[in-house]
Amino acid sequence: MTADTTTPAPERAARGAARGGLANIAGSALAGGTGVVVTWIVARALGPEQAGAFFAATAAFVLVGGLSKLGTNTGLVYWPARLRATGQHHLLGACLRSGLPPVAVVSLVLAVTMWLAAPWIAHLTAGESPQVVADHTTGLRVLAVFVPLQALTDVLLTVTRGYRSMRPTVLLDRVLRSGLQLVAVGAAGVAAMGAAASLPVFAFAWAAPYLPVAILAGFAARRAYTSGLDREKRGTGTERRRLRRDFWIFTAPRAVAAVAQLALQRVDVLLVAALGGLAPAAVYAVAGRFVVLIQFANQGLSQSVQPRLAEALSTGDHAAARRLYQIATGWLVLVTWPICLLVIAFAPRYLRLFGEGYAAGVPVVLVLASAMLVATGCGMVDMVLAMAGRTSANLGNVLIALTVTIGLDVLLIPRWGALGAAAGLAGAMVVNNLLPLAQVCHGTRMHPFGTGTLCAAALAIGCFGFVVLVPAAVVAAVPAYAAGAWLLRGPLMLAAFRRKS
Repeated sequence: MTADTTTPAPERAARGAARGGLANIAGSALAGGTGVVVTWIVARALGPEQAGAFFAATAAFVLVGGLSKLGTNTGLVYWPARLRATGQHHLLGACLRSGLPPVAVVSLVLAVTMWLAAPWIAHLTAGESPQVVADHTTGLRVLAVFVPLQALTDVLLTVTRGYRSMRPTVLLDRVLRSGLQLVAVGAAGVAAMGAAASLPVFAFAWAAPYLPVAILAGFAARRAYTSGLDREKRGTGTERRRLRRDFWIFTAPRAVAAVAQLALQRVDVLLVAALGGLAPAAVYAVAGRFVVLIQFANQGLSQSVQPRLAEALSTGDHAAARRLYQIATGWLVLVTWPICLLVIAFAPRYLRLFGEGYAAGVPVVLVLASAMLVATGCGMVDMVLAMAGRTSANLGNVLIALTVTIGLDVLLIPRWGALGAAAGLAGAMVVNNLLPLAQVCHGTRMHPFGTGTLCAAALAIGCFGFVVLVPAAVVAAVPAYAAGAWLLRGPLMLAAFRRKS
């Protein structure tokens, strides 16, 4: 097969990103959809207090797992891409050995810590409901057992993405794990019918799928590594030591930033439970579930773009990197802005699906959906800054955003409950996107506002903005949006999604 030398580099990169990104976005949509269904099952089966404890426990689990990964979900994409782009394939094995063993050790330590701290976490987040504390403690300990599997699953799949392979992430994480979670939690919900629902049983059902997925992710990572391994050269000891040093200089700030980023997404649930009570925490978690769906779409596209962007920036091709960033942002806006606007239009109906007790979450939905319009309009700016090597600036931005959300949460949750947490998260979203956007624009002369981004934004507002005022207009908005995307397929670079003959 000969290389395509007639197509400009940005367009070739866009085609590669589109092929991986389309599958990843489809898988992310499936994972997000099953997540909404799982949330519905839990909310219906456990009731507000027990459901609030469940969401607080899973938030703690995700935070601990994020800390366990030590930022390697960025380093293990950036460095393999850089080594390939600069002809240093023989150091790929040393790169993987720099990242994987520390994650395994730290995840075990943090799992034990979470197990021991479970009673304290339960009393902190469920202190006003003594009858829930015992089950909450057991649920936290059940989840603690699976922390190493969660961390290793994510890191091993990161390795495959570092080799430009999106298929393992889509099939194993998006499809298999989320599908197994839906089946297991659904079975727990059916078993709970006519009997007292058990929070630990739901926690086990939610976490157990990490076991088979971790094993399969290990096989996928090994296959990706051995298929690209340069068996003739392994690198000198000096090269390997220098690589380990450079790997952790790059990755260490990202380790803290990754935890802070996860805290932005999860600590608010814990704070609502601790400061406002378990029932408001359940309302907040249910009302904000659509945010996770949009974050999945962003993540799915970012993971496909990330290695190509890293390669372009590592070779100094800023024009290709800028073009790829703008194309990908246009795709992201095209997918996510209609979701945000539809959620705003149908918030009361959306929340009633989970039960009448969750109707109080309408203001939460409106605040978070508005903030997501701003965040997705900036594209995957956080990842662009990291791939440009600015992990320290990335860390500073996330810490500022985390300070904003915690400060607003502590101030507003006692007064406004779930709405106070929504205001805190919305403020953090704006800060965590506009700050890196200013840094990317100043430091690399890159920005996301290309023709495709502007066309996608105008099309979404033109078709779905009216639905916010007249919900019945959705009947005309959907086909109009599809027709508009077809007419604007050139500026939107939708041809990149076509299979080449």
